[in-house]
Amino acid sequence: MVSKEHKRAATYKKIQLLRSITNSHAQTKTSIIIDASKFIEKLKQKVEKLYQNISAAKNSISQDPLPVQVKVEAQGKRFLISVVSERSCTGLLVFILETLEELSLVVHQARVSCSENFHLEAVVGYENQEEADQNIDAQGVRQAILQAIQKWKESSEQE
Repeated sequence: MVSKEHKRAATYKKIQLLRSITNSHAQTKTSIIIDASKFIEKLKQKVEKLYQNISAAKNSISQDPLPVQVKVEAQGKRFLISVVSERSCTGLLVFILETLEELSLVVHQARVSCSENFHLEAVVGYENQEEADQNIDAQGVRQAILQAIQKWKESSEQE
């Protein structure tokens, strides 16, 4: 008789633990177990989605051996540019500066690191108000910088 009571108490504790882990508000054992199975299904879906994201990230890394992040934010008549790469990119700065010059943009302030990785933060804008009315937006500047990076990649592959 004592062993039956122990088994019931142990089962009750396990059911209550399962209830708390799955955030179930159910009162009966059956409902708690059903909630737990739904919880497990949601976890399986999350894991599958994570695997898909990891797979997509691996594919994008394998397609682009040198991932470069480019962010451009408009700040009034100026743009805040951030270009980051995990590896050093000898000569990339020259390509970016030439592109900015082609867009008639002037570097007002910049911080660059080219030693172990490449990191450029710059504030650029137009030299005078007439050029500022050309209506180039942050996305246009970003696309131009991405094209400069592509040109740099092509020229460094030829060497």
